[in-house]
Amino acid sequence: MVTQLKNETTLNIIYPDSDGKPMADNTLQFRWITMIKANLDWLFADNNNVFVAGDLLWYPIEGDNKKRLAPDVMVVFGPPKKERGSYQQWKEDNIAPQVVFEILSPGNTQTEMSRELLFYERYGVEEYYIYNPHKNELTGLLRGEEGLEIIDNMNNWISPRLEIRFETTEPEVKLYYPDGNPFTTYTQEKKRADKLAAKLKELGIDPDEL
Repeated sequence: MVTQLKNETTLNIIYPDSDGKPMADNTLQFRWITMIKANLDWLFADNNNVFVAGDLLWYPIEGDNKKRLAPDVMVVFGPPKKERGSYQQWKEDNIAPQVVFEILSPGNTQTEMSRELLFYERYGVEEYYIYNPHKNELTGLLRGEEGLEIIDNMNNWISPRLEIRFETTEPEVKLYYPDGNPFTTYTQEKKRADKLAAKLKELGIDPDEL
């Protein structure tokens, strides 16, 4: 657990809500970020004590606005669902995000990725998933006795926290809900809803009255 240091100057420190960087560098990266974020929102929609965020700045230490990262997607078990400008850990019972996802773009450097890994390891992340959709490469790390350790085989890996399953297939990795249903995009979900509505109307049922 991160130890918070408090003094008189902490009250005057500003924690910006933006780091000035774009959420994504290209449409493929953006599609994956939004797909994972939306499906995790759906998965935990009925649990008010699971907070899911995308591209939200996380400040782990009160009084230090330089130590911060904005995971592409992060999941925090414990704090309530609500709107936040940033995730200031000391205001959230000092609970660190347990699961983070990073979706890579061609512009990501090894130095940048190493810095992120050190940050997540130091500040308590339990599960760290890295996906490069351009190369279809998936890496997972799980917290062990010596910090975040690489998961040897991600095919059919089930997240201990999220209970979702990863499948390493071509041309893209697939993710599945605990009940076995695949993650879907908004467009796919809308098409399914429209087909269901059409079938109900064929049976003489008005879906708007359900």
